[in-house]
Formats: sequence, structure tokens, C-alpha cells
Amino acid sequence: MNKRIVLARPVGTSPVIEDFRLEEVARPSPGPDQVLIKVDHVSLDPYIASALRGRHMSGAVAVEAVVPGESVGTVVESRHASLVPGDRVLCRAGWQEYVVADVPAAGVPQGPLSLAAQKIDLLDGVPATALLGVLGMPGLTAWAGTVRVLKPIPGDTFVVSAATGPVGATAGQLAKRMGARVVGIAGGPQKCAFAKETLGFDECIDHRDPDWAANLAKACPNGIDCYYDGVGGRILEGVMAHLAMGARIVLVGMMEQYKAATPLPGPNLVPIIKFRAHMEGLVVYDYWHEIDTFRRRVAPLVRDGQIIVREEPVNGLAAAPEALVRLMAGGNFGKMVLNP
Repeated sequence: MNKRIVLARPVGTSPVIEDFRLEEVARPSPGPDQVLIKVDHVSLDPYIASALRGRHMSGAVAVEAVVPGESVGTVVESRHASLVPGDRVLCRAGWQEYVVADVPAAGVPQGPLSLAAQKIDLLDGVPATALLGVLGMPGLTAWAGTVRVLKPIPGDTFVVSAATGPVGATAGQLAKRMGARVVGIAGGPQKCAFAKETLGFDECIDHRDPDWAANLAKACPNGIDCYYDGVGGRILEGVMAHLAMGARIVLVGMMEQYKAATPLPGPNLVPIIKFRAHMEGLVVYDYWHEIDTFRRRVAPLVRDGQIIVREEPVNGLAAAPEALVRLMAGGNFGKMVLNP
């Protein structure tokens, strides 16, 4: 049998536990040139909530469909010559225990939303779950926004929101390695302490503090040269009041909009003109052709502990809905990984 979680009804403002249903169906069998995969790990990401509402470029999720998600799994049955039982693969299996997947032809690159099984060639010392976080879509998002777009130089003040999440933590550490002074923005003293003491950020501002904007100004006395934002809303508006001349901003996500009941009022964009700033939207899919280059460069840093990774395991399919709800409320601490 195959346990899976499907979308039970249309999602409203933000997902709630009642929007999902755990069901048990017959385990699928592979057809010609297909493999049967036992799902080992599934990535839990904020964009899933937007997809469930039909508001994400990855496509809407239909009622009764399996909740999507990037996954690492193990081949248990193969009808394709290139994969054998025991091989580890990447696929977009979603919230279920087993999935049947096609196998791409040799040499054919696969996009980020491909359902095909892609064999994993792991470097020694790098866990498979890293391919869903720091070496997967979140990590590539951090790398593209920091290295390709913002390009911090020594002496720059680099501010990053959601600073202890998989994207923000990686972006901040990369900026630090590039010589920038890094200031994180996170929710709560524990996360801020982690950003400074473990990730090595120079400062971290608790956005739950009523005086957070004033504290940010004190932490950035010469203004903010680079801002890496995955939150939007009031955090973006607060940061924009403290930009340095010629500041660069990259927008990679809008967490506050994902969970908002009504459209948020837009930030005051006058500072973009006043400070001659550059703001660029980033979609990670545009950089997917660089995923192999990115992994070659960053995997050794992960293996050697030069890039710190924090994961929050979620064990059992039944725990997935509550975990997603908590993720959207900012209740996670690190990269959430579901272990079905």
C-alpha cells in the first residue's frame, strides 16, 4: 500500500490542517522505462502554500491531488537500464511514501519542476537531505541572489530577512565569505542568537521587537548596501528607509503576501528613486542551468563545515500538514524536511 496526503478542499487565506487528508491507496507499479521509488525525504517550502492557493508559477494544485514537493528517494523497482534498485534519486514526489517516475534520456537536462527521476551523485560527507536545502532550490536561490545579483564587496553592509531559514542563512554566509558585513533579520531571540553565534553574522535584528526598525538603523549606521529579501511587507518597507546610496535589492519571495488574507499595502517606493537603488526580482528557475556549477562550488563548503546547515526533521506523513501551517507562521527553525 501507499500512504499519501492529498488536498482535501480549496485553501483559503493560508493552509490549515483541515485542508489535507491522509489516505491509503494501492502501491503503484512502474511501466516500461519507469522506476518505483520509495520516498525518503520531502522538502517543505513556503511556496507550497502559494501553490495550494493557485498563486504560484509552479502551477495550481487540484483538490484530491497529492501535495507537491521536491524529494529524495530510493529506487525499489526498475524497468529502465540506467537505474537499479538501491540507486538514490531526486524527483518531485510530494507527500507520499511511493511514486512511479519516468527516467530522462541520457544527456537531457531536467528543469526544476521535472517529475522525472534523476540519479544522485553525492559527494562524500554531504547528506542526501542537503540536496533539498542548501544544495537544492533554496541554496541555489541564495547563491543566485547573492553571487549573481547583489555581488557584495568587502565593506558592504548586507542585510538578509528570514535570516535563519535555508535561503537566508545560506545567502548571509555566502555574503560573509565575500567580505560583507552581514546583518540578519529573524523572529525571536533564539534565532537571532543562532545567526550571530553559529552562522557568524555580525548582527541580527529581532523583527518581533517593537523597536526593530530603530535597532536596524543602529546596526547599519552607514546604510544598507545590499538587501536580500524573501519576506516583503512591513520588513521590506522598514529596510527601505535605511538604504545607502546606490543600494542593491533582490526580491526572492513574499512570505507575508503568501499568508495574507487581502493584498498588502505596497511599500513606499520613493527611496528607490531617492537613493538611485536597483531592485531586481529573482526567480530561481531562471538559474536552473547553473545548478551543477553551484553544487560543485558549495558542496565542499557544506562538507567541510564552512557553510552551516540547520535542518528541522518532520517525521511521518501525518505530521506534514501541521508542519506546513507552522512554517507559514514562522514557527520553523531551519530547513524543514519531511521523512515519510
